Amino acid sequence: MIPASARPYEVNLEAGRPTSEEALRRLRGGIATCRNSGVKYMRVIHGYGSSGTGGSIRTAARAYLADLRRQGRLRGFVPGERFGSSDADSIALAAAHPSLKGFSDWNAGNPGISLLVI
Repeated sequence: MIPASARPYEVNLEAGRPTSEEALRRLRGGIATCRNSGVKYMRVIHGYGSSGTGGSIRTAARAYLADLRRQGRLRGFVPGERFGSSDADSIALAAAHPSLKGFSDWNAGNPGISLLVI
């Protein structure tokens, strides 16, 4: 069981079928909320896209998150389909943040989400 203080904040970028721009505003707002409230972890629901190849919200959100990570503005970011015991980035994050292994998404292989360490 994950203590309440270690549970991820969740933001749903696909609710209401927003544009990619609106979804990115929600993502920025969610990250700001986490930073302002001291929450370390965030679960981003961006969906996978109806085409089966990844939708525009997913693509835009992951590009934005990758940029934040490169800039050092996120401690970590792992796409949901990789989040688990067979991924080097996930293993490294879990070594620093052991509660990540208790998340229901660990080893779930969900391409419609991303996990962040703020």
